Amino acid sequence: MRAFVEVSAGNTAKLTREQKGRFVALCWIAQIHKHIDNPKPSYVADWDDLPEWQRQTDADIFEKIENDA
Repeated sequence: MRAFVEVSAGNTAKLTREQKGRFVALCWIAQIHKHIDNPKPSYVADWDDLPEWQRQTDADIFEKIENDA
């Protein structure tokens, strides 16, 4: 995520909070598939299937990394 923020030259600020959260969620899913052969469906749930608290947490993660970059 940090590399994505850096390579965008600060333009991640133009993303919506939802777009930022979706990016984190996709990165998470990719890492789960990398490390777990047969993950639980809840580990790789699509954005629309995530509870609101998880969506907000993912967006918070992106914004924290973005602000620290």
